[in-house]
Amino acid sequence: MKRTAVALVAVGMAMGGVPAASAAEASELTDIRTGVHAGFDRVVFEFSGPRPAVTEGVTSELYNCGSGKPVSAKGDEFLEVTMQPASAYGYPGPRSFETPGLAKVRSVTNTCGFEAHLGFGIGYSGTGRSYAVSFLDNPTRVVIDIDIDNS
Repeated sequence: MKRTAVALVAVGMAMGGVPAASAAEASELTDIRTGVHAGFDRVVFEFSGPRPAVTEGVTSELYNCGSGKPVSAKGDEFLEVTMQPASAYGYPGPRSFETPGLAKVRSVTNTCGFEAHLGFGIGYSGTGRSYAVSFLDNPTRVVIDIDIDNS
């Protein structure tokens, strides 16, 4: 009987019925910080687990990853950042907020929290801004720097 159950689970995983990276295996978001520095605004996502993989890209509009509906946020343009496997299920802080103290970044907005995919849009004034993504360890951090000198 146990072999049958194991075989059914294996078939379900192979068919995509069980996500490859569950929320239990994902790094958990513990903090989001922002700050202004000489020449750039910084957004930091801190995690309580291993470094997630990060993909990023610039877009003129943000969309919710689950519904596909537009997400409202301040900014002329957005850097969309997706981290996986990562989750914010236990994160008690704000997931979307404006950033009035920064030079060019206007908002940080949660766009995805589904099957160990965690996404945020970073809205900023102007278009065509350069940016850099880097990582820090102990604790794990994904660091996003948005240039305030161009555009």
